[in-house]
Amino acid sequence: MKLLLDTQILLWAAGQPERLSAAARRLLNNQRNELLFSAASLWEIAIKNTLGRADFRVEPRQLRRGLLDNGYVELPVTSEHAVNVDGLPPLHKDPFDRMLLAQAISEGITLLTGDSHLARYRGPVRKV
Repeated sequence: MKLLLDTQILLWAAGQPERLSAAARRLLNNQRNELLFSAASLWEIAIKNTLGRADFRVEPRQLRRGLLDNGYVELPVTSEHAVNVDGLPPLHKDPFDRMLLAQAISEGITLLTGDSHLARYRGPVRKV
């Protein structure tokens, strides 16, 4: 199964795996699953790190390199993803999360999230 990690799950997987739920750890450790990260997540991390957000204190270049070195697949943001955001109902206002969901829908992959607001969307979203 292809799994796109939302930004928080991605940060926890890379630096604080003890914060992941047991269900999330099982999915991430299952060798049959292909783990993806979005360029939008790295963009979000870069912006929020620059703003001094304590929960985003990570060097985005090092994170990207570490993810790639550990077998994660990078999912670029395409114009198809961008235009598909407009079809999402306004259940969640975070533009980065909305982009991740549009990517998951466009690509037919499952978005893993710990965000209960994001999990309210229909489609390929799984709260862990």
